[in-house]
Amino acid sequence: MVARRRKRAARDPEDCIPSPPGYAAIPIKFSEKQQASHYLYVRAHGVRQGTKSTWPQKRTLFVLNVPPYCTEESLSRLLSSCGLVQSVELQEKPDLAESPKESRSKFFHPKPVPVSRQGFQVAYVVFQKPSGVSAALALKGPLLVSTESHPVKSGIHKWISDYADSVPDPEALRVEVDTFMEAYDQKIAEEEAKAKEEEGVPDEEGWVKVTRRGRRPVLPRTEAASLRVLERERRKRARKELLNFYAWQHRESKMEHLAQLRKKFEEDKQRIELLRAQRKFRPY
Repeated sequence: MVARRRKRAARDPEDCIPSPPGYAAIPIKFSEKQQASHYLYVRAHGVRQGTKSTWPQKRTLFVLNVPPYCTEESLSRLLSSCGLVQSVELQEKPDLAESPKESRSKFFHPKPVPVSRQGFQVAYVVFQKPSGVSAALALKGPLLVSTESHPVKSGIHKWISDYADSVPDPEALRVEVDTFMEAYDQKIAEEEAKAKEEEGVPDEEGWVKVTRRGRRPVLPRTEAASLRVLERERRKRARKELLNFYAWQHRESKMEHLAQLRKKFEEDKQRIELLRAQRKFRPY
């Protein structure tokens, strides 16, 4: 009985690592000062039959339990002993929908950095040859993430580095914007050329597509033309105005007419008095 216990104690503790079914455990350490090991759980990436995968089959290693201090560069360096690493991508969770990914801009569609980035992630490691996946599954450790030749930043130094990386480079931003605009202009030119070719050509049912390309281009108005248009609009509104539409307007117009008649009557009376005084008034 005592011999069995001694035999168990003498057994390598790395062989007693519990791992999920179908995964192999790779022990890693942040540095030589760290005594306890952290474990990466790896397996060959695979999808169901008949499903397209984003990652190449037989050359992709799926990694679980990636610590936050382990970057894509350090993970590539840790697995470089297994074979030439083509690419490494860290994600918050595995890809459920296996569909091709579009290239994302570094500036306009940045990769989100949520609070959960402080936790553990998953990784997809693509090797140049399928033998790299087999060698990674049989890899023994522990492996050092941070070494003297390749130090890994942590703590306040990592925060400062992340902040510096978040500030975009003006020259790189200009190059990306110019590249995008050139591609966009080329796409618009191709669409216009295609629409011009299809214009006036009847389809299978005999319908002809009508576009705005046949219209005369509208020239911008000058200041004098704008003033003439405004003057015409003012005259048009003046002609449309209804006079004496309300009762008070009709009443005021009558009173104004009566006042003008009274004024003319008084002027006529004064003229007659003046003619009488001069004895030139001859009514008959």
